[in-house]
Amino acid sequence: MAKIKVWLFGLIIGVLLGLWGGVNIGKGRALYANPFAETPLPERLKDVGRDALRESGEALERTGETLKDKADSASER
Repeated sequence: MAKIKVWLFGLIIGVLLGLWGGVNIGKGRALYANPFAETPLPERLKDVGRDALRESGEALERTGETLKDKADSASER
């Protein structure tokens, strides 16, 4: 019975530590960081700005490719 208690205790501790680390990895933080801490506003703004810049660049690339394809098809006529 004592072995089962030790095994169960170890399992619970392992799951809790795994969740702690998993949440931090999912948020892109260090493993030892507090998973419940809020991300500071300047960092969130920087992340949003970086994402917006990346998405606008991708949109410009798609538009450029479309225009290039139209120009190529017009020159073939």
